[in-house]
Amino acid sequence: MTAPDRLAPGDPAPDFTLPTDTGETLALAALRGRRVILYAYPAAMTPGCTRQACDFRDSLASLQAAGYEVVGISPDQPAKLAKFRERDAITFPLVADVDKAVLTAYGAFGEKQSYGRTVTGVIRSTFVIDPDGKIEHAFYNVKATGHVAKLRRDLGLD
Repeated sequence: MTAPDRLAPGDPAPDFTLPTDTGETLALAALRGRRVILYAYPAAMTPGCTRQACDFRDSLASLQAAGYEVVGISPDQPAKLAKFRERDAITFPLVADVDKAVLTAYGAFGEKQSYGRTVTGVIRSTFVIDPDGKIEHAFYNVKATGHVAKLRRDLGLD
């Protein structure tokens, strides 16, 4: 496997309909007309992913006030996402991309460097999707800690 193709501003955001942490499904098309922050993370209930999810949770009200919806995506099963939501009081949708097709379409699954080794996995990434369904920003290889604060600065919210 080689490095995945990356999305760039202006590209259409790959559409999806995926199961959520609540047992329902979420379609990206249903969020048209709003700005969406879609963030890809490797695994629910791990230290870095928990820190990042809690940062988004703690910033959710101000992000929503600025017109953004937040959605987390990982290859976890919906049942694990439900436990994650309950354990950490996550207040935004978490979608399950078990076969990694959507993560791959976003360029957020593939070869990456981990502790000096090349491995295949989820590339921690964040995508800002405009109301028309186009990529406004695509951030790859983001850090779990401090990413939400940096994103807020990049979006001109702080």
